[in-house]
Amino acid sequence: MSGGRQWRRAGPLLGQRLELQIGAVANLGCCVARHEGRVVFVRHALPGERVVAMVTEDKGGSFCRADAVSILTPSPDRVAPPCPFAGPGRCGGCDWQHATPEAQRRLKADVVRELFARIGQLELGDMRVEEVPGGSFGWRTRAQFAVDDSGQPGLRRSREHSIQPIDDCLLTVPAIRAELAAGPRRPGTMLDVAASATGEVSVGERVGRQRPPGDLLHERAIGRDWEVHAGGFWQVHPEAAGTLVDCALDFLAPLPGERALDLYAGVGLFSGALAAAVGPDGLVTAVESDVTAAEDATRNLADLPQVRVRSGDVAALLDEVLPTDIAVLDPPRAGAGRAVIEALVHSGLRAIGYVSCDAATLAADVRVARDNGFELTALRVFDLFPNSHHVECVALLVPAV
Repeated sequence: MSGGRQWRRAGPLLGQRLELQIGAVANLGCCVARHEGRVVFVRHALPGERVVAMVTEDKGGSFCRADAVSILTPSPDRVAPPCPFAGPGRCGGCDWQHATPEAQRRLKADVVRELFARIGQLELGDMRVEEVPGGSFGWRTRAQFAVDDSGQPGLRRSREHSIQPIDDCLLTVPAIRAELAAGPRRPGTMLDVAASATGEVSVGERVGRQRPPGDLLHERAIGRDWEVHAGGFWQVHPEAAGTLVDCALDFLAPLPGERALDLYAGVGLFSGALAAAVGPDGLVTAVESDVTAAEDATRNLADLPQVRVRSGDVAALLDEVLPTDIAVLDPPRAGAGRAVIEALVHSGLRAIGYVSCDAATLAADVRVARDNGFELTALRVFDLFPNSHHVECVALLVPAV
């Protein structure tokens, strides 16, 4: 089914319209309301609003989910979404187009603070989400679209398999928008589109979840040239690579001659910066489980003799690559996990720079580090995904005094 709302779960409130007073923001692009003792997670609403919400998911437990379909008392932070596909029952790609950019960053900061307090057992205090250059639209350089039965590319609706057909996406760079407007594609496929900083565009069609390596694209970041397969990992915001590397190295302050680990190294971005900092007498070990990404890293870092690239699972290789002086971690959304964090903090290193695209798993890993004698001494959060609920965090963990 490619159109319309799919009512997937039966429950007492499913399909009902509720008049709700919206409370605090929650994770994953929702706000919290209550109805007859139950929590309702409401999308397309803002704190302080009075709305009519349609219940879209109800398992019959302590909470249900809903979309705000009518705004009775709007927040002063509310704006009209510029995208015609944004809103209840439509594209699930954007969470906060109905809020000003300033309000979005405040909401995201509230979420990060709540996650660290609840999961990490740590009060962050006066933390803010930082704006990066580039604006709220036209920043996304890589995107995946599902193609419906008629051949029209689209994006999944929130928490659904059904597809919202689209012929434009305001978040993406012009090259991707042009591909969306180019006409029908092969029905039932996934469309992967990537645009590099050097002007190259890769368009791939696939069936299923497995993404092939795709074309080899050329990027420019931190004063170096990079070759990255389109199906591999590269930050989707043009400012992300430089912003995150600058922050992580500022936190870690690598010294000439030090040993450094780059875990979940991808194509070697942080390794390139670490190598320049530790110099020819230092050592940088990059560990990456994806074979194609590790091959990209080996090629990208071939001019740096102080770098070695290891292909394999991070947890399985830690015994071979420790001890070290400093480490950078940039794990997938699931986080590094207890085993990796405990191994690092008990290895005698002086500092960990943790780059995370998921504040919840970062908070969990920070708690493990704190329970094992480390402390969080710095945290910066960047709005690298405007109009979505996502943020990018960089944390500094050091041995507690």
